[in-house]
Amino acid sequence: MLPPNVCRWSMPFLRGSLGFQRFSVSGFESDSFDDEHLEALAGQAAGGFETASAENVSVGFLAGEHLFDVDFNLGKNLINNALHAAVRIDTNQIPASYRAAWLQMELAGFAKDSEDGVITKAQRKEAKEAVEQRCEQEAATGKYRKMQTFPLLWDLSQEMLYFGGSVGNSARHCIELLQRTFGLELSHRGAGSIATQWAIDNKVFGEVDDLHPISFVSDLIAGDHVWSNEHSQAPDFLGNEFLVWLWWTLENESDSITLVDESEVTVMLAKTLSLECPYGESGKETIAAECPVKLPEAMQAIQSGKLPRKAGMTIVREGRQFDLTLQAESFGISGAKIHLEDDEEFDDEDRIDAIRQLTDTTDLMLQTYVNRRISDDWEQDRQAIRKWLGGRVSHDRKAA
Repeated sequence: MLPPNVCRWSMPFLRGSLGFQRFSVSGFESDSFDDEHLEALAGQAAGGFETASAENVSVGFLAGEHLFDVDFNLGKNLINNALHAAVRIDTNQIPASYRAAWLQMELAGFAKDSEDGVITKAQRKEAKEAVEQRCEQEAATGKYRKMQTFPLLWDLSQEMLYFGGSVGNSARHCIELLQRTFGLELSHRGAGSIATQWAIDNKVFGEVDDLHPISFVSDLIAGDHVWSNEHSQAPDFLGNEFLVWLWWTLENESDSITLVDESEVTVMLAKTLSLECPYGESGKETIAAECPVKLPEAMQAIQSGKLPRKAGMTIVREGRQFDLTLQAESFGISGAKIHLEDDEEFDDEDRIDAIRQLTDTTDLMLQTYVNRRISDDWEQDRQAIRKWLGGRVSHDRKAA
């Protein structure tokens, strides 16, 4: 029987829908994975020490077959030059609301026994010590213990880590564990870093570095978005602008786009669309429909100056179709499905290649926008988008 509050194991990189954030990997000296690296994973395996105290957090690797699997081997964990494993984060924390309630109960007892109802400083200290003791006793029972698992795909050929979770504490724990185990440097690969790396590779860094957020509905100088990460210099706002440009292109030009590598992608926006005012003046809007951009409320939202923060889409490139939801700033992917032909043979190695193709395609789409954004033709595009947004919603627009 599984311990309480255990998240059951899943392997979404090898089956089912895909959801991940990406991190660029640097500082890894080897050209391939071998037994030495698996031994390093085993040395930091999950469950290496118990989370007995009230505030302890234990982080370790899993080998992949189940929640307690720490049997690492090349046949299981190495697929198509990519290491597939997971991180398990164990916590044993007493909820803050419980602590507060227990403290109030202790203080109420002292107040009841006091003639004037006044609680002394010494009594307050005693109450806090009693709560700490109770927390230790409760934590020792294990009923507050939680286990969370997050799948990892470390693609050596792309120097990329795919993390099956959102950017936050869980990602931070994972990164710290990998850095400690392998001496790596990892950096989040969001819209801004994708654009910046492309600019460096193509010797146009100065042009991209000079870009600032723009408004598509007025000539006013746009300020930073309310959701911008103040600790990052990466131009993640390009992800929001990209989704506006993509929407306009699909509506007014073609559903097929020639990418910067001369390949073509066919795109349809579908299923979901989330928009938000970049200055926090008019709130958020989420639209769920077969084709949300065809609904009048979607056009009204973007005409009011809201920007897309998340969009569902279907993309087809090089004969492979994907359904996914793309987050504008982080370029995180969720709910991604790989379409297969009825008679197609598709093994784990093929699936890794498909994941590579998916992320290559979304990166190329953004890079194509950035290339346009720094070109001499950009102002023409911007004015065309403004004219599109300034017009009425077409009466012959079909309902989704």
